[in-house]
Amino acid sequence: MHTIEILEKFKSKDRIALSKIITRVENNIDTEIILSEIYKNIGNAHRIGITGPPGAGKSTLINKLSVYFKKQGYNPSVVAVDPSSPFSGGALLGDRFRMMEATNEGIYIRSMASRGSLGGIAKTTISVVDVCDAFGFDPIFIETVGVGQIELDIIKASDTVIVILVPESGDGIQAMKAGLIEIADIFVINKSDREGADRFYMDLKTAVDMGFSTKDKNWKPIIIKSSAVRGIGIDEIYSAILKHKEYIRANRRLEKMRKERYYEEFKELAKEKLWETFVSKVDVNKILENGFISKKSPYELLREVLDNENHIRK
Repeated sequence: MHTIEILEKFKSKDRIALSKIITRVENNIDTEIILSEIYKNIGNAHRIGITGPPGAGKSTLINKLSVYFKKQGYNPSVVAVDPSSPFSGGALLGDRFRMMEATNEGIYIRSMASRGSLGGIAKTTISVVDVCDAFGFDPIFIETVGVGQIELDIIKASDTVIVILVPESGDGIQAMKAGLIEIADIFVINKSDREGADRFYMDLKTAVDMGFSTKDKNWKPIIIKSSAVRGIGIDEIYSAILKHKEYIRANRRLEKMRKERYYEEFKELAKEKLWETFVSKVDVNKILENGFISKKSPYELLREVLDNENHIRK
């Protein structure tokens, strides 16, 4: 079926069409057509990024939290990303298993893997979230594993960032070392019925009170103890999300963040398209080979290429 035909079904809230559109975006098929067609409907969903170390209980917590949102009248969805398991698919099945309650409630869940190619996963994920936004889901939970650059890029596309830790993560200073305290709007200490939870809470609170959070000087990250398996703390997390949502809307920070993301997306797209245009006009391999043999710095070589429009044409 042609992309335009699928888009018509997508606009009618057909979930099969939604899945087909996402598959096309994941595989970079007609992405430009799709996003151009739906872009005016993007921007209504509140995007909640959730990250933390493996085993922190992210999927279980998202399962409970998404169901809680649905019971409050929302229409949530989940995009779960696992760049660390490009081949097996096992983690994706694990996500589904741990989100069975959400699935039974009719909550749309999309699992994504890098398939061995990490480079474009952040960009692709953000585009998939855009598609879910245009479809009418709100909020959208974005789950990532770890705090590598790929995960941080995805998290930066979120309106509210929740960092999930467990008492075994160590003291609060570990959160700072990992850069977590710099991106969190809300901290959740999951599995808080375990030994060391109270001490971990105090260490993390001390770090936050000392002002180590540099994301927004006017917002002090909220710290919540929970036990996702037992459903403890879910209502508090829900309230914290709404509080942060209200805060970023009231002071127009949300508009500022989304404008910055729009500019950044345009810059990255411009780089990509300009490079494609450049490669189509010149023999890049020959240029690089000559530059390498001549021992020219990349800066000198680039200056030569830019100064000479007819430089080594294909």
